[in-house]
Amino acid sequence: MTPFIERVERAYPWLLLSPVVLPVVMWNGLIYPYLVPKTLLFYAISLITIGVFGLLAAHGRAFYWARLVKWETWIPAALLALAYVASYYGLDFYKSFWSLFIRGDGLLMLTCAVGSFYLIVLHADRKFFERLLRGVAAIASFVAVYGIIEWLLTGGRIGSLLGNAAFFAGYLGIAFFATLAAVRNLSLSWRRAVYTGAVLQIVAIILTATRGTIIALMVAGGISLIYFAFVGKGKQRAWSASMLIAGIALGVIFFTFRTELSKVSFEPVARVASISLSDGTVSSRLFIWKNMVTEIRKSPWLGVGAEHIDSLFNRFYDPTQIHEQWFDRSHNAFLDYAAQYGIGGLLLYLALIVAFFTTAVRLWARGEQRTAGIFALLAIVYVIQNFFVFDTISSFWLLLALLAGCITLSLEKTRPEVLPLAPWTRWASWIFASVLLYLIVPVSVRPALAAYDLTHAYTYQLTDVPMQIKYLSRGLSRGTYGDLEYGYQTYDMYANQQTAVLSGAARADAYQAATNMLSTNFNRYPYDGRTALALAHVLSLAPEGTSVDENLFSAALARAIEQSPKRSQSWYILANLSIRNANAHPPGSKERIAGYAAARDILTSYITLVPTLAAPHFVLAQLLYASGNTADAEAEALKGKMYYTSDLETARRAAVYYETILDLPNAAYFLAEVVQLDPSDEGARSDLEKIQDYEQSKK
Repeated sequence: MTPFIERVERAYPWLLLSPVVLPVVMWNGLIYPYLVPKTLLFYAISLITIGVFGLLAAHGRAFYWARLVKWETWIPAALLALAYVASYYGLDFYKSFWSLFIRGDGLLMLTCAVGSFYLIVLHADRKFFERLLRGVAAIASFVAVYGIIEWLLTGGRIGSLLGNAAFFAGYLGIAFFATLAAVRNLSLSWRRAVYTGAVLQIVAIILTATRGTIIALMVAGGISLIYFAFVGKGKQRAWSASMLIAGIALGVIFFTFRTELSKVSFEPVARVASISLSDGTVSSRLFIWKNMVTEIRKSPWLGVGAEHIDSLFNRFYDPTQIHEQWFDRSHNAFLDYAAQYGIGGLLLYLALIVAFFTTAVRLWARGEQRTAGIFALLAIVYVIQNFFVFDTISSFWLLLALLAGCITLSLEKTRPEVLPLAPWTRWASWIFASVLLYLIVPVSVRPALAAYDLTHAYTYQLTDVPMQIKYLSRGLSRGTYGDLEYGYQTYDMYANQQTAVLSGAARADAYQAATNMLSTNFNRYPYDGRTALALAHVLSLAPEGTSVDENLFSAALARAIEQSPKRSQSWYILANLSIRNANAHPPGSKERIAGYAAARDILTSYITLVPTLAAPHFVLAQLLYASGNTADAEAEALKGKMYYTSDLETARRAAVYYETILDLPNAAYFLAEVVQLDPSDEGARSDLEKIQDYEQSKK
């Protein structure tokens, strides 16, 4: 080997280990500073590492090729191949491959993660695996400490450097077992440090109040205590039996008083104690899972392709059952794999987890019972927690890396071999490495710059619309996969910020920019109901005097309702359009009466779809009252009040109605709800205080 190749060979193990640092990567210059930088860096690391591997293999570096005969090593490749086939026949291969800025979980990420798995399998020895475990232990402990400090400063559920409590807990749920395995061959002082890190990780998991991971660790702890209570020796056996009895007693006490415990201020305890079929989050998840199974049955063999779960979700979305507006995951990794890649995808995903147990059996047979037990427990925890959540790049790469390490330990007797290659492969490997190095630009650099431009567009949305448009145009011109994300964010800027603040030419420019972008996406992504609804809403908010393409408006509304029929926004836009057209005519005219009647019919049709949703009843009540039909208005408002559950939008609609008809007690009730749900709403607070002062003066 040349001196340069020798230096590359020395650096190669550290390239393989470098994704360990992904959890601490964050860039505040982006809209999504938690996941996007991690994903883009992982792409770049993967391309460099694969290119270096090609150079080393072509220049005679020995690798553990014999390990590839084990069936466990075939699973990731089979899953990746099926994912490509399913996505090719799915809704849209382009989105399946790239995903979105916010998620980054498409085929590209899967390809990089699977590639990293094979590179570790081919290279790793025990020394490398111990470095991996110690690196994970150090990073996970740091992230845990950061999360604990976050909780001390802010309280509530914590996301640490992963930005989301469930992501944080899911990562630590895997890293915790890597930390336990890392103590092998360490001195006593270092062992104590590593065990301290493991304890901190458990504390951080508890503070996330993520019930799936907490329950999974409780199950793993129970299994461990049962094992040592029956198999352990001496003090270990007695201690385990005592802890098991104490744990059972605490569980009985917790279950007995869980109603009271669900009201305590410490959220981890309250959330675990509140688990029941009537709990809002639980009932919502069960509704999603039930309907997701129904959707999976429609495409059982190949699914809909990667990154298209949102299309299935939109079909059965019901605002009376689901709190979140837009889902791109079912919050159950097993259903996600089945939905995207069919039954085969689910089975291969399960096979990945089973591989931990089969390699653990081989490790056990070799006398490494402790390591085998740790990774068997890891698989159990992963199964349980991923029944309620889903992976990010930090947790999924770590899972595959640990599986690769387990395989290498269980096959430690294999020897590295040089792959016999023709001499021309040496210069070909330089071309291969150069191409991969160049691909970092479109795969990582340009998306990072586009995400940066989008952040700057937000910065100028209210102060300098031409500058906002400049950044939007520049970001789109980079030719990345960010167009859908740009559309969503531009809609958010215009509909939720600019319409309320801007006027004149500034608002007209902002409207045109949003319309152009969403129209392009509407034509390019016919399956995306979110874009259709966003476009329809933007068109309905056209500045006064701006002409609207009525055909495009109708097409956008029709598609939005077709792809997600129970979403209220589309129906409200239709009703408001009828009301707006009616208000253009004199009071009492036939045109005005007909317009109001059309709006009533639209709202009635929507209420028929979701009769127990409170908000449309108040909307219809307001319309009926404006039409002079006070009796029917009162009846609709009573229905709305009967179905009302704490909700800011509904409370505002109800308050407006009751203030209109001067029903002050009901107006006060709903204004109090608004103030509680949105303490920053000074208008509602002022109205509530005036009503309270008036009621007090009457006494």
